[in-house]
Amino acid sequence: MSLSEPPGRQLLKADLFGTVSLDVERSIVERDTRRARWWLALLARRLARREFRALRALDGLAGVPRALSFEGGVLTRGFIAGQAMHRARPQDPAYFHAALRLVRAMHRRRVAHNDLAKEPNWLVTPAGMPAVVDFQLASVSRRRGRWFRMRAHDDLRHLLKHKRTYCPERLTARERRVLATPSHLSRTWMATGKPVYLFITRRLLGWADREGAGDR
Repeated sequence: MSLSEPPGRQLLKADLFGTVSLDVERSIVERDTRRARWWLALLARRLARREFRALRALDGLAGVPRALSFEGGVLTRGFIAGQAMHRARPQDPAYFHAALRLVRAMHRRRVAHNDLAKEPNWLVTPAGMPAVVDFQLASVSRRRGRWFRMRAHDDLRHLLKHKRTYCPERLTARERRVLATPSHLSRTWMATGKPVYLFITRRLLGWADREGAGDR
C-alpha cells in the first residue's frame, strides 16, 4: 500500500486504520479507511462512521471540526490549525477555562468524547484557544442518563488531569475533588480494560499515546 500523497496534500497520519491527510488548498481533512489493513477495515469504517455522527451532532460548535461527508469509507471534515497539547504545553489559565466550556458545550449536545486523556486530541490554536479532534471513540446519547453522565464525568477528569500537568496552581478545590473521584466506569476500565488495551496497542501494534499528533 503506497502512502504517497499527490501535490497539494499533506499526510498527517498513517496507521493500521488508514490514513489522515490534509487538502491544503481546500483546508479539509480526509480520514481514508480504504487504506486500512484488511483485517481492520470493518472496524476502521465503524470508527469513522462514529466520528462522523459525533461531529454532525456538534455542528457549528467552535473548537470542533465540521463534518462534511462520509462516503465510500472516506470521512471528510474541516481542518483546525493548531499544535498538539504536548507540543504547545499550554500554561495560560484562560486556555483551560475555555477548554472546560468547550467540553461542557459538547456534553449539552449529549456527546461524550471518551478519549480526552490523549494530549494529541487537544489542540492549542494560533489564538491560544482549545480545540478537540479525533472523535472516533465518541458517543452520542439520546438522553443524559447514568451511562452518559459517567462518560461526561470522565471527560472532565481527563481535562483536569491536563490542567494539573500544565497549570496545577490554578486547580480549584472542586476540581481537585473531581480528580479524586473517578467514575465507576473509569475504575472498571483501569482494572480490566486498560491492561488489555495497552497490551494490544503498545505490544502488538506498537502505538504510543502521543502518536498521531499531526491529526488535526
